[in-house]
Amino acid sequence: VQLQASGGGLVQPGGSLRLSCAASGFTLDDYAIAWFRRAPGKEREGVSSIYSSNGNTYYADVVKGRFTISRDNAKNTVYLHTNSLKSEDTAVYYCAAAQRDPRLVWKEAEYDYWGRGTLVTVSS
Repeated sequence: VQLQASGGGLVQPGGSLRLSCAASGFTLDDYAIAWFRRAPGKEREGVSSIYSSNGNTYYADVVKGRFTISRDNAKNTVYLHTNSLKSEDTAVYYCAAAQRDPRLVWKEAEYDYWGRGTLVTVSS
């Protein structure tokens, strides 16, 4: 069972990136999938999540209206579309999977599998 986050890179303020979370060994559609991030010198924080039971999506206030989470079941991949990026979005982004939809969406302990992160740097 593996999760792999990819798609990070260097982007100018106002730009966009599409982050991918690909799974091997299990079907992502059966899991709640979340994106977390850790900015330099800060604790890891939840960014976005999509639940498996009802497809509900959740966003941290700081990314609402700019980020969108989506599934591509044919590719067994979850995407995080990031738009209007700001310097404060610079962080390592991680995806995580939960076998059961978390009661507390940003509680890291509720997620069973974690991928290695992908670095997003927003800078001019």
